[in-house]
Amino acid sequence: MKVLSVASELFPLVKTGGLADVAGSLAHALAREGMQVATLLPGYPAVMSALQDATAVLEIPSLFGGPAQLVRGTAGGLDILAIDAPHLYARPGNPYLGPNGADWPDNAQRFAALGQVSADVALGAFAALVPDVLHLHDWQAGLAAAFLHNNSNRPGIVATIHNLAFQGLFPADMLSQLGISRAQFHIGGLEYHGNISFLKAALIYADRITTVSPTYAGEIRTPEGGMGLDGVLRGRGGDVTGILNGIDSLVWNPATDRLIAENYGASDIAPRAANKAALQRMFGLPEDGGALLCGVVSRLTWQKGLDLLADTLPAMRAANMQLAVLGNGETALQDAFAVAAHRDPAFVACKFTYDETLAHMMQAGADALLVPSRFEPCGLTQLCALRYGAVPVVARCGGLADTVIDANVAALSLGVATGVQFNPGTAAALEQALLRLATLWQDAPTWRQLQKNGMAMDFSWHRPATAYAALFRAIASG
Repeated sequence: MKVLSVASELFPLVKTGGLADVAGSLAHALAREGMQVATLLPGYPAVMSALQDATAVLEIPSLFGGPAQLVRGTAGGLDILAIDAPHLYARPGNPYLGPNGADWPDNAQRFAALGQVSADVALGAFAALVPDVLHLHDWQAGLAAAFLHNNSNRPGIVATIHNLAFQGLFPADMLSQLGISRAQFHIGGLEYHGNISFLKAALIYADRITTVSPTYAGEIRTPEGGMGLDGVLRGRGGDVTGILNGIDSLVWNPATDRLIAENYGASDIAPRAANKAALQRMFGLPEDGGALLCGVVSRLTWQKGLDLLADTLPAMRAANMQLAVLGNGETALQDAFAVAAHRDPAFVACKFTYDETLAHMMQAGADALLVPSRFEPCGLTQLCALRYGAVPVVARCGGLADTVIDANVAALSLGVATGVQFNPGTAAALEQALLRLATLWQDAPTWRQLQKNGMAMDFSWHRPATAYAALFRAIASG
């Protein structure tokens, strides 16, 4: 069976968040399920420079402002189709944002082009790869479903929501220049409060909708979690499925990870101490093995609840914790942590960037990973933390609720707890969770059991890929 996966980013070629990890890892995992997967990407400079054995397979005389080619090659062990359209994609840095931090003004055209080429390939424009299933990731790929609507020759379409908060909204007066039929611009189509919604196009016109955890699949069908699209999702009924994400167990493996100071496994976790010391040195924190070292690997945004964490800093300091923050985002949040680090550099340290090596070191060296998100479709950080023996502290929402077993009295007595959950999403609830964490830290046997339980869990892509493969086969045959 042939699957064309359409995404705006893919690890290791281009990454701004978890979407890239999922698109890359799932493609590998589906191949092990007997699927022939190709991934269609915009031809950013990082993509074009990484392609091996690149060959132009389709000439596109005009694509939203200029000529383009479809280029096929391999990268990272994956079959890649890249849209080589320099007028749209040959730009440095972030794939969505210009140097000023604002969206590229032509993002509507850039990702309409992704949808249009996806639709053309789905209908046979590249005869060597006519897919049985088209898998659309997030709003950037969503318009393909609208372009294919009512075409009897189209393949089955699955749309995956990685984060419902990002919907690809553009002004209605762009309909004609984006090639969208005016007949589709209504409340039962891709119209959303007077705008064009690329994501809604996918939710309306795809055969099936998946999202990245079972709990999130329920949350997005409520007014509180549906971001204005809960009615659309409730209307799709059983077409909406939550399939929990996995992580690449080859990339994220403390026994073989080359990016950490010392390798270790569940049977011998002692080398974690060397990783903790190395992480403290990297962040300029005192090398104190007795201090509870908490880590954050995250975008610094309101969604991620990092303002709640900033409010708990006095309680953390009083409990002899250290905090290492890795990530960037909203200026106000960066400033809050920078001020705390300047005031007490033995307690808080920050690196306002994304660094893959440091991310691995954080998982291997931090005693606990903090994920206080207000909403979280799945989350990958806590999955990596569990695998590396870092105890996660998470809000009880989305995939965080599905993956971390709270260390309450019942779970501790049964020996199954893996971390700490808190609810509601307030600073007061987070502070209580951190105080519970500090109490657990003082009980070495219990802490070790939490680590062992987490490291024993299977969050590989095997089960998710099996579920996706079954869904794809059902759509292709039906």
